Amino acid sequence: MPKISIISLKKEIFCSKNIQTVLSAIHDNSIDWMHACGAKGRCTTCCMIVLKGEKNISELTKNELYYQDRTMLKENERLACQCTLVGDVTIQVPDTCRLPHLNYYD
Repeated sequence: MPKISIISLKKEIFCSKNIQTVLSAIHDNSIDWMHACGAKGRCTTCCMIVLKGEKNISELTKNELYYQDRTMLKENERLACQCTLVGDVTIQVPDTCRLPHLNYYD
């Protein structure tokens, strides 16, 4: 089971299903994560910064390429609602996507 280490929340979780988006795994572990469009890849509010394990994430989707082309997603950023994992990753929440009721660590 792939492990997701979320540095800015000091949490480690595991994907419980074989094919599961990062956002789905986060929510399955009762962690709040912003996603304004309902996990359809139509915004960038579920953005995550990939610190380690980029090779363990599925290829960029059409929606992610769209936002990269418009410089709304940086090279090391992915949409949590669009990508799946094949191995462990370490991520953090960008400042612009943080929820006000959670405590974040830098």
